[in-house]
Amino acid sequence: MVIDSKLYFLACDSSHGDMKRYIIVSTASGLIFGLLDSLINANPVAVNLFSVFSPIARASINIPAGIIIDLAYGFILAGLFLLLSKSLPGETGLAKGISFALFVWFLRVVMPALSQWMMFTIPAAALIYMLATGFFEMLVLGILYGTTLGSATPAAS
Repeated sequence: MVIDSKLYFLACDSSHGDMKRYIIVSTASGLIFGLLDSLINANPVAVNLFSVFSPIARASINIPAGIIIDLAYGFILAGLFLLLSKSLPGETGLAKGISFALFVWFLRVVMPALSQWMMFTIPAAALIYMLATGFFEMLVLGILYGTTLGSATPAAS
């Protein structure tokens, strides 16, 4: 099977083993994403902190859609890690994974939290909870990517 070299960067190099590793890590990270999201957002502390959103919150969650979205996030973030890994600070895969986690945390968590702080009346405790749990979530995923995909390098064109 011939694959365009520009799309094949996800495979890390010319071996099928690295493509399998990408698929496995992406799937695992998507499942971890979903598990952490549910633990972070459905626990009693979070429910209390996020009660400010109750007037606009959905009464129920579409679990299949949530799983699909989290799996997609896993594939996208793993692909972005592979694409950016040579540019990330750090000598080891672990260091690169932590750098990636900080980068994604800033874009995915910090910027929206600051926007919510500016636009809405949200308790500071809720914002701090969002920042802290989002940091933990991104750190777990970054460490996963760094330790499993960090030694991979994108294929040369």
